[in-house]
Amino acid sequence: MPRQTPPWHDRDMKTSAELRAFSERLGHEFARPELLLRALTHGSISTATRPDNQRLEFLGDRVLGLTLAEALFTADRAATEGQMAPRYNALVKGETCAAIAREIGLGDVLKLGRSEMMSGGRRKEALLADGMEAVLAAIYLDAGFEAARAVILRLWAARLANVDADARDAKTALQEWAQSHGMGPPRYVQTARTGPDHAPEFEITVQLDDGREANASGKGTKRSIEQAAAAALLEQIEGNT
Repeated sequence: MPRQTPPWHDRDMKTSAELRAFSERLGHEFARPELLLRALTHGSISTATRPDNQRLEFLGDRVLGLTLAEALFTADRAATEGQMAPRYNALVKGETCAAIAREIGLGDVLKLGRSEMMSGGRRKEALLADGMEAVLAAIYLDAGFEAARAVILRLWAARLANVDADARDAKTALQEWAQSHGMGPPRYVQTARTGPDHAPEFEITVQLDDGREANASGKGTKRSIEQAAAAALLEQIEGNT
């Protein structure tokens, strides 16, 4: 019996083809593809008959959280709550969800209003993270928890394997090191900011009381660049001990 093509309910055939391709990258074929369309619909283009993805985002956040909490609990049965919490936070934070969304090209299929699209909405971290969570909820509603769990564990596999490194909070670690050596908290100085408002690029210098410092630059949130600068200074310190 030939495989049926899912009944994609979008009048734009090009869009329908893009959604099918995205579904393949995601690793889930939707029996109810209208759920995926809703998960990708931003408030800037929603209508009374085409709701946005905010409710799905709410649900997807919980599906993601339970799946990853269970995975961490099972992977290391000797881990304490204090050890699991930062690992969990590293896996579910917006930056991680947005990074995975980029890996599967979610931004390319987001449904955005013209103004949001013109302001770079397809690259915005918050929109990507929200869309990723909404898509996970769509899978859950379409095929149940086990289907959503399987997709999450596949997409998050590399990060689960390296969660200890990802969970290390460089800013906290640097502050603890400074305090243990009789210094005040590290100082973070923004030395440059370039790029448009929707995709800023920061350059941050972190300084210690003893004169040691390190720089980091790149796109993302200011906090993420501060974390990178802190990590660079920690690496410098560890290399000299």
